[in-house]
Amino acid sequence: MQQQGFGTGRVGSKMKLHTLLEALPFVKMPAVNPEITELVQDNRLVTKNSLFICIKGYTVDGHKFAVDAAKRGAAAILAEKPVDVDVPVIIVRNTKRAMALLADRFYGQPSRKLRLVGITGTNGKTTTSHIIEKIYRDAGRTTGLIGTMYMKIGDETLETKNTTPDSLTLQKIFHEMNARGVTDCVMEVSSHSLVEGRVHGCDYDIAVFTNLTQDHLDYHKTMAEYRRAKSLLFSQLGNSCPQDKPKYAILNADDAASKEFEQVTAVPVITYGIDRDADFMAENIDMHARGTTFTLVTPFEKREVRLQLAGKFSVYNMLAAIATGVVSGVPLDSIIKTAEAMEGVRGRFELVNGGQDFSVIVDYAHTPDSLENVLKTVRQFAKKKIFVVVGCGGDRDKTKRPVMAQIACKYADYPIFTSDNPRSEDPLAILREMEKGVEGERYACIPDRREAIKTAIFRAKAGDVVLIAGKGHETYQIIGNEVHHFDDREVALEMIKER
Repeated sequence: MQQQGFGTGRVGSKMKLHTLLEALPFVKMPAVNPEITELVQDNRLVTKNSLFICIKGYTVDGHKFAVDAAKRGAAAILAEKPVDVDVPVIIVRNTKRAMALLADRFYGQPSRKLRLVGITGTNGKTTTSHIIEKIYRDAGRTTGLIGTMYMKIGDETLETKNTTPDSLTLQKIFHEMNARGVTDCVMEVSSHSLVEGRVHGCDYDIAVFTNLTQDHLDYHKTMAEYRRAKSLLFSQLGNSCPQDKPKYAILNADDAASKEFEQVTAVPVITYGIDRDADFMAENIDMHARGTTFTLVTPFEKREVRLQLAGKFSVYNMLAAIATGVVSGVPLDSIIKTAEAMEGVRGRFELVNGGQDFSVIVDYAHTPDSLENVLKTVRQFAKKKIFVVVGCGGDRDKTKRPVMAQIACKYADYPIFTSDNPRSEDPLAILREMEKGVEGERYACIPDRREAIKTAIFRAKAGDVVLIAGKGHETYQIIGNEVHHFDDREVALEMIKER
């Protein structure tokens, strides 16, 4: 069973089995009480005196590896059903939930020793988390970051495979952060992780909501279920309001979902927004190709802010980050200084400059709302024509495909539909589903993504804008079961130089 890797090798702890199992209610204690030196859910990583936890995944059942784990030296097995091994087997109803409780106990409740900020929402999580982390770091704090692109502990960057790791990996990370003196940790929290209980045991101090638009309906089935999944982050802030370590919910006043999130949380609610009255607001917004200026309205004062980031969505991300910084005790002067120095996150409205006389932008926009936001932003500064290269991922929500096509045709002069991680699906079939939404409209269909990018860049003239949407920071294409290297930025630069 494959476990998400955690590469520092410095995490260390130990605990008697009976003491560890006290975290679980009504569990039957085994007769023996060995010292547990590690919690493991990957049988290949089992060492002597490990507790092996059998997790039933989507494709692999950890119970099948219990015998191998015992042979490798596991002192005990945590399972949902009996397994034939010669070491103690502790049976629980749900090993995923039990793993979260055990990991939290084993590593000494490490998230309680941090200021832990969780960010959820459809779009903006990555950028907002990076801004908040930078606000903390510039204020002299030792920071941690867990997100889509990578994980950071202080100055060290580590690879990550999921937006939000499993509960065991998370608690290991927090423990390592404790050991390295991290005071403030910022993490993206996906809807999947909330539903699956990966963040059980995480003691969040601040929960931030960016926005809610259509995404992941292949998993959640309905928008109501998707919204409910996001709400779990705010309900899990708890019902107490400790004075020594206050908790906060930071909500987007312009998003209707915030009303539900406000209802499910007991902690103080801080709002931010542009169109509706909020605690932190942006007025007099002026957007251009290279940045955005606005008047920041806080409960205490007004300040002028000059961002190097473009677009209304960047203002929302910044307002969320500013509100988080303020409730975390960072001086507003320091926050604004950081905000104005931010150059953006890789693959988020990233300019590709090869000396050309037109703009090329690479962006992660892969939902209808994010694509619309980016194209609206481009429209505000585009002097001439707008090209957009866009596709839809395979084995994902099919209902958004015609909608993505409609948005591309509505806001761009030259929409080009192409392949974007088709996975097990036929790329041509995905394109046909996109086309259903734009019958009678002008567009091009070029299945080969390289060729699609080339076409847009070769046709662009001075003053035009080429937006390459969907992949952003990703450097691969998933075709069938194979992962191929593909970086939109590399290809774009190559084509700029080739024309």
